[in-house]
Amino acid sequence: MSAAKLSVVFYIILCLEIGIFLTLAPWWPDGMFGIRDWGSNYFLLYAAQKTGIQGLQAVVASGWVRGAVSGVGLLNLGIGFWEIFNFKRTVTALQSEMSARNNASTSDRVSDNERPGDS
Repeated sequence: MSAAKLSVVFYIILCLEIGIFLTLAPWWPDGMFGIRDWGSNYFLLYAAQKTGIQGLQAVVASGWVRGAVSGVGLLNLGIGFWEIFNFKRTVTALQSEMSARNNASTSDRVSDNERPGDS
């Protein structure tokens, strides 16, 4: 498998994982999968305490923020599925970009870490 194909596959996996997590995490019930409630997790309480913004917990726990985070998750899922359906086109574009970059870098390459005056 070429480096371009592998990069695209990893990008697709990353988009799908982030998308699933961001879409579902705000709506998981308390204690499901060992995760506490979205609005009262340890890191959120710690951040609210350290910054002195006590309303932070109420804002993050609101349905508006949960919906916005789920929307970003759906956007990531959409990007992942778009990449799946356009896999060949993305790989071809990435390969051509990598070859153009390699051709440009070979003409400007400095010889293996030699400094002027080193002989």
